[in-house]
Amino acid sequence: MQPIRFEEADSEARTQIGEGLTRIAVTAGRLETGRKEGRYFLRHDDGCAVCGEHVVAGEPFYLDPDTGEVLCETHGRERRDA
Repeated sequence: MQPIRFEEADSEARTQIGEGLTRIAVTAGRLETGRKEGRYFLRHDDGCAVCGEHVVAGEPFYLDPDTGEVLCETHGRERRDA
């Protein structure tokens, strides 16, 4: 499966996701629940798995559903195009 592009991170630590992405987030070990701001969140506080760049609020990022890795815009696009 190709990496999933998220148009805009909510914060540096997590982004709210819909129910359709919860299974992928669970498999990746990145699902966070029980917050008053919403029901389901994707945790990405560890940054890009390739370069370590932090996810920035308001900026795009990727999640590789096969590996569970979060990727910055550059590395996510590279992996998607490969």
